[in-house]
Amino acid sequence: MTTEHGHDETPDHDETPDHDESNDHDELRDLVAAAAFDAVTPAERETVARHLGGCAECAAETDRLRETVRLLDVPPGDGSGPERPAPWWSTEETETGAEVETGAEAQAEAEAEDVVAGLFHGRRHTWRTPRPPATPVAEHAAAYAAAVAALTALLPHVYGRWGYDRWKVPVVHDWNVQATLAHLLAADEQLAVQLGVEPSVPPSPVMDGEPWEAYWNRRTADTIRHELRHAPEHTSAAWKAQAAALLATPEAHDAERAARPVELMGMRLPIAHHFAVRAFETWIHTDDIGRALGLHVPPPPAAQLRRLVGLAVGVLGQALGSDTPPVRFTVTGVGEWTLGAGTGPVRAELSLEPVEFCFLAGGRRAPDTAAHTATGDAAAVRNVLERTASLAWL
Repeated sequence: MTTEHGHDETPDHDETPDHDESNDHDELRDLVAAAAFDAVTPAERETVARHLGGCAECAAETDRLRETVRLLDVPPGDGSGPERPAPWWSTEETETGAEVETGAEAQAEAEAEDVVAGLFHGRRHTWRTPRPPATPVAEHAAAYAAAVAALTALLPHVYGRWGYDRWKVPVVHDWNVQATLAHLLAADEQLAVQLGVEPSVPPSPVMDGEPWEAYWNRRTADTIRHELRHAPEHTSAAWKAQAAALLATPEAHDAERAARPVELMGMRLPIAHHFAVRAFETWIHTDDIGRALGLHVPPPPAAQLRRLVGLAVGVLGQALGSDTPPVRFTVTGVGEWTLGAGTGPVRAELSLEPVEFCFLAGGRRAPDTAAHTATGDAAAVRNVLERTASLAWL
């Protein structure tokens, strides 16, 4: 983001600048957030410093964001240090008893790629310290915090290491990497605004009687259009700042406050469940970006994956209702449910692996291609698979 006053030329003494950015609170909001993540130029940093000197509100917000970033940040290194929360692909092991590569092959790999890149390519990595026992958020928000940490760790690998702008690589729908991140900015905004977080993108008009789908599609398009006018670093900083603000809300730390139901994107759920929805979508789009860049993104750890599966099964049960043929539905290693009518004999049995089920519910598998096992009424099985795929809004 470059401003008209970000150059080194000194104006003539008789000239008056048309616009004093250091006093423009609204104009500088994005820059203040970006500065908290060190995603600004030296000239922009000076502009922010001048503004913070006269704006207590932005100074307090900067301090809060930096503290949250300190808790969430996972640098592209070896992850050592008890103050750093391990990302979700941590083995939670120490070096004792670990399989450690040695010799020329290990040295060549170490020179070719850094540790995080090695993780994304699926090689085993052992952290020098176990995962810290305390987390910066309550259990219901931990999956979202982990998803944010994972995407944060992936983003440095978007930058052009092979001589071209990887931010423009097509990802999903008609979005490139930057647009996908802008979509997440818009998606997280729905919960963030409910919890008192100020949006970073100018508001979209709300039409009377407009279905939520129409508003959501327009808001996504407006946010993407707004962000594509800026550098990718701006979008990255805006998303990180909003995610940090969400994870700093009281509702991310207090299960009682998070039990309050709110309606977002047509779903009336407790705030705690909406945090799980945000984790689900962040993981799916992180996987989208990883696939587009040829990088492997591991799934969430078992405990967090169970939470996401439970959320999706609950939404699926509501979508199926009680007037559909009963099907015994199993997600391997997670649980078993009877979906559909609560009475009468079970018409079929259907089983999926947890990641496959999440990809189906997230719109990344088709009912015909999702790997599953089934017995009994084929029509009842297909109904569940198709209804699961219809849940996708990502």
